[in-house]
Amino acid sequence: MKVKIKRLDKSLPLPDYHTKGAVAFDIYSRVDEIIGPHGRKIVPSNLIIEDPKGYVLDLAARSSLSKKRLMLSNGIGIIDQDYHGPQDEISILLNNFTDQSVEVKKGERIAQGFIIPVEKADWEEVPEIKKESRGGFGSTG
Repeated sequence: MKVKIKRLDKSLPLPDYHTKGAVAFDIYSRVDEIIGPHGRKIVPSNLIIEDPKGYVLDLAARSSLSKKRLMLSNGIGIIDQDYHGPQDEISILLNNFTDQSVEVKKGERIAQGFIIPVEKADWEEVPEIKKESRGGFGSTG
Protein backbone atom coordinates (compact mmCIF):
# COMPACT_ATOMS: atom_id res chain seq x y z
CA MET A 1 0.00 0.00 0.00
CA LYS A 2 1.37 3.42 -0.94
CA VAL A 3 0.89 6.11 1.73
CA LYS A 4 1.62 9.79 1.15
CA ILE A 5 3.97 11.24 3.76
CA LYS A 6 5.83 14.51 4.30
CA ARG A 7 8.84 14.86 6.61
CA LEU A 8 9.40 18.38 7.93
CA ASP A 9 13.04 17.65 8.85
CA LYS A 10 14.68 15.46 6.21
CA SER A 11 17.58 14.63 8.56
CA LEU A 12 15.23 12.28 10.44
CA PRO A 13 14.29 8.90 8.95
CA LEU A 14 10.99 7.89 7.46
CA PRO A 15 8.92 5.66 9.76
CA ASP A 16 10.31 2.15 9.77
CA TYR A 17 9.18 -1.40 10.52
CA HIS A 18 12.19 -2.66 12.50
CA THR A 19 11.61 -6.39 11.99
CA LYS A 20 9.94 -8.52 9.31
CA GLY A 21 7.18 -9.41 11.75
CA ALA A 22 6.55 -5.86 13.02
CA VAL A 23 2.96 -4.70 12.49
CA ALA A 24 3.62 -1.11 13.60
CA PHE A 25 6.14 1.46 12.41
CA ASP A 26 8.17 3.69 14.70
CA ILE A 27 7.63 7.43 15.01
CA TYR A 28 10.46 9.73 16.06
CA SER A 29 10.69 13.01 17.97
CA ARG A 30 11.52 15.99 15.77
CA VAL A 31 13.03 17.97 18.67
CA ASP A 32 14.88 17.66 21.96
CA GLU A 33 12.39 18.11 24.77
CA ILE A 34 12.48 18.07 28.58
CA ILE A 35 9.27 17.00 30.29
CA GLY A 36 9.19 18.22 33.87
CA PRO A 37 8.14 16.14 36.89
CA HIS A 38 4.48 15.09 36.56
CA GLY A 39 4.32 17.28 33.45
CA ARG A 40 3.25 16.73 29.91
CA LYS A 41 4.44 18.04 26.58
CA ILE A 42 3.36 17.88 22.99
CA VAL A 43 6.28 16.40 21.04
CA PRO A 44 6.22 16.91 17.26
CA SER A 45 6.71 13.78 15.15
CA ASN A 46 8.11 15.42 12.02
CA LEU A 47 5.36 13.78 9.94
CA ILE A 48 2.29 14.70 7.98
CA ILE A 49 0.64 11.49 6.77
CA GLU A 50 -2.36 11.14 4.48
CA ASP A 51 -4.34 8.07 5.48
CA PRO A 52 -5.45 6.08 2.45
CA LYS A 53 -9.21 6.14 1.89
CA GLY A 54 -10.88 3.50 4.08
CA TYR A 55 -8.00 3.43 6.60
CA VAL A 56 -7.09 5.14 9.87
CA LEU A 57 -3.68 5.79 11.36
CA ASP A 58 -3.67 4.76 15.02
CA LEU A 59 -0.83 5.80 17.32
CA ALA A 60 0.21 3.80 20.37
CA ALA A 61 3.00 3.88 22.94
CA ARG A 62 6.19 1.95 22.37
CA SER A 63 7.17 -0.32 25.24
CA SER A 64 10.36 1.72 25.65
CA LEU A 65 8.29 4.68 26.85
CA SER A 66 7.57 2.86 30.10
CA LYS A 67 11.33 2.38 30.63
CA LYS A 68 11.64 6.17 30.50
CA ARG A 69 8.62 6.48 32.81
CA LEU A 70 6.58 8.25 30.12
CA MET A 71 3.17 7.42 28.70
CA LEU A 72 0.87 8.66 25.96
CA SER A 73 -1.62 11.05 27.54
CA ASN A 74 -4.59 9.79 25.55
CA GLY A 75 -3.68 6.08 25.46
CA ILE A 76 -3.95 5.89 21.70
CA GLY A 77 -4.13 8.55 19.04
CA ILE A 78 -6.43 8.48 16.05
CA ILE A 79 -5.32 10.38 12.96
CA ASP A 80 -8.38 11.07 10.82
CA GLN A 81 -8.38 10.79 7.03
CA ASP A 82 -8.72 14.56 6.60
CA TYR A 83 -5.84 15.51 8.96
CA HIS A 84 -3.01 16.02 6.50
CA GLY A 85 -2.87 19.71 5.62
CA PRO A 86 0.33 21.77 5.55
CA GLN A 87 0.07 22.58 9.30
CA ASP A 88 -1.16 19.13 10.41
CA GLU A 89 2.06 17.66 11.77
CA ILE A 90 1.28 14.63 13.92
CA SER A 91 2.16 15.34 17.55
CA ILE A 92 2.58 12.96 20.46
CA LEU A 93 1.31 14.12 23.87
CA LEU A 94 3.56 12.58 26.52
CA ASN A 95 3.06 12.46 30.30
CA ASN A 96 5.94 12.17 32.74
CA PHE A 97 4.65 10.32 35.80
CA THR A 98 7.88 10.63 37.82
CA ASP A 99 9.32 13.12 40.31
CA GLN A 100 12.23 13.92 37.96
CA SER A 101 12.48 15.58 34.57
CA VAL A 102 12.71 13.20 31.61
CA GLU A 103 14.58 14.06 28.43
CA VAL A 104 13.37 13.10 24.96
CA LYS A 105 16.04 13.47 22.28
CA LYS A 106 15.57 14.45 18.66
CA GLY A 107 15.40 11.24 16.62
CA GLU A 108 14.27 9.12 19.59
CA ARG A 109 11.45 6.67 18.88
CA ILE A 110 8.48 7.88 20.94
CA ALA A 111 5.42 6.15 19.48
CA GLN A 112 4.34 3.57 16.93
CA GLY A 113 1.74 3.73 14.21
CA PHE A 114 -0.69 1.23 12.70
CA ILE A 115 -2.57 1.74 9.44
CA ILE A 116 -5.84 -0.10 9.92
CA PRO A 117 -8.87 -0.55 7.63
CA VAL A 118 -12.07 1.01 8.95
CA GLU A 119 -15.71 1.08 8.05
CA LYS A 120 -18.26 3.67 9.10
CA ALA A 121 -21.38 2.47 10.86
CA ASP A 122 -24.81 2.85 9.30
CA TRP A 123 -26.88 2.97 12.52
CA GLU A 124 -30.11 1.01 12.82
CA GLU A 125 -31.90 2.05 15.98
CA VAL A 126 -33.97 -0.74 17.54
CA PRO A 127 -36.14 -0.85 20.69
CA GLU A 128 -34.17 -3.80 22.13
CA ILE A 129 -30.97 -5.66 21.21
CA LYS A 130 -31.41 -8.85 23.24
CA LYS A 131 -33.27 -9.88 26.37
CA GLU A 132 -30.38 -10.93 28.64
CA SER A 133 -27.36 -8.92 29.82
CA ARG A 134 -23.88 -10.22 30.54
CA GLY A 135 -23.75 -8.53 33.91
CA GLY A 136 -22.31 -5.06 33.34
CA PHE A 137 -18.88 -3.47 33.63
CA GLY A 138 -16.25 -5.89 34.91
CA SER A 139 -18.70 -8.81 35.01
CA THR A 140 -16.20 -11.44 33.86
CA GLY A 141 -13.84 -10.76 36.75
